[in-house]
Amino acid sequence: MSNLASLSAFHGLAVPGRFGKGGGKGGGDAGVTLAERTGLGLATVAVRKDQDDGLKAAVREAYGLDLPEGSTLAQGKDVLFIGTGPGQWLAVSATLQNEALAEDLTDRLNGLASISDQSSGRAVIRVSGPRAREVLAKGLAIDLDPRVFGPGSAVTSTISHMGVLVWRDGEAESYDIALFRSVAGSFWGWLTSSAAPVGYEVVTTS
Repeated sequence: MSNLASLSAFHGLAVPGRFGKGGGKGGGDAGVTLAERTGLGLATVAVRKDQDDGLKAAVREAYGLDLPEGSTLAQGKDVLFIGTGPGQWLAVSATLQNEALAEDLTDRLNGLASISDQSSGRAVIRVSGPRAREVLAKGLAIDLDPRVFGPGSAVTSTISHMGVLVWRDGEAESYDIALFRSVAGSFWGWLTSSAAPVGYEVVTTS
């Protein structure tokens, strides 16, 4: 039996602790909190030709949601769907972990959509806290004002020339960012440099 285990995309980088402005004991509250969302199931879903209505009905029956149109998200039973383009979505699940999500989608949406597992190719990091919007605005060329980019919003964009998918699932001042694992080191460098002036805390998630 293999003893191989998947390493975090930020292995050796995301060390728990308090850093930047006010780091160390007695430094006050951190402006942002950084937490990698580990163990998520991630999969792309693309509708097949002439199967739009069938796919919508199948997703509604299987996951209890209406597929979002445009750059928005919809939360259903165990699975979050994020619109990434015409007829395309990123599915995210904390309960159907790793490749289990793609397997479940393939089984339930057989013949209606093309499914591609992204769990080992992408990482997701959550940036939250009272200064989160300020930090992300340094590299994300979109308006993050909550009146424009509020809960339920999503966008495919770039940060420091790295492709990202950013969404808000409803939590106040909390942003989830999906990126390719191959740029995790560069992204972490940008993120921590941008967060250092306001102070940041790195935490682990289960």
